[in-house]
Amino acid sequence: MNLEEVVMRAAKEAITRASISPAFDVVSALRRAREVESSEAARVQIGAILKNVELAASSTAAVCQDTGVPTFFVKLGDGFPIRSKVLAILTEAVRQVTKELPLRPNTTDPFTERNPGDNTGVGVPVFDVELFDGDYLQFTYVPKGGGSELPGKAMVLPPGTALRDLPKIVLEAVVDAGPMPCPPVIVGIGIGPTLDAAAKLAKKAATLRPVGSRNQNPEVAKMEEALLRAINKLGLGAHGVGGDVTALDVHIEYAYRHPATFALAVMFSCWATRRATATVWPDGRYQVA
Repeated sequence: MNLEEVVMRAAKEAITRASISPAFDVVSALRRAREVESSEAARVQIGAILKNVELAASSTAAVCQDTGVPTFFVKLGDGFPIRSKVLAILTEAVRQVTKELPLRPNTTDPFTERNPGDNTGVGVPVFDVELFDGDYLQFTYVPKGGGSELPGKAMVLPPGTALRDLPKIVLEAVVDAGPMPCPPVIVGIGIGPTLDAAAKLAKKAATLRPVGSRNQNPEVAKMEEALLRAINKLGLGAHGVGGDVTALDVHIEYAYRHPATFALAVMFSCWATRRATATVWPDGRYQVA
């Protein structure tokens, strides 16, 4: 098997794994949420979610009918032998798994409404590529559904009061979102120099970081914990039926900002937060986790 075939096999395994089940840390958090939830209605909802996860795994079927926009976060080593072919291989892997699993076709031309039927198209899959000094390839596949994308917010604020106003903005975003992003959610907050940079950081915070992880900056970590407590005091609960667990976690990622601006984004990831990571080495070994 040549290296192109190895990357294809690893990609198809990662796409399939992510489509069938939420990440392990998310499933564990949902189980804990059911244990601590005091609302009977919310416990029933979380129980149904966990049953759904079990059935999807046992039948090798997509865990949610919205199989998301195919998104890859790619780390590409300088010494990986087929660098120029990687994105094309990942795109073809999406086409194949869409037919084989199957996945719901989710890509639509914004002007003609044409759906190619294979989850690809102009600008899709979405790729975030990071180069590094190494000889291997690593990518994380994240299919993010439309319901959790719809209530996302991004804005550029005057810097003088932005940090003070941040908690209020986040809580209002959660209230505005209501049941739309299928809570319990993971709330991702991005702060940066530009609108697009903040949105990218918020999406990474919501989808890539494991539940229970904290920002390395102690002050930011404290803010994550305080916001999580505040969000769960809102009482929205699982699927908006009322309850103690509206969010499984809150994650903040930031970059330095311009002196005149404070770009802020709030993104949501639903209870079916799906991700799988594949690592491929140049000798043909690979691992999917």
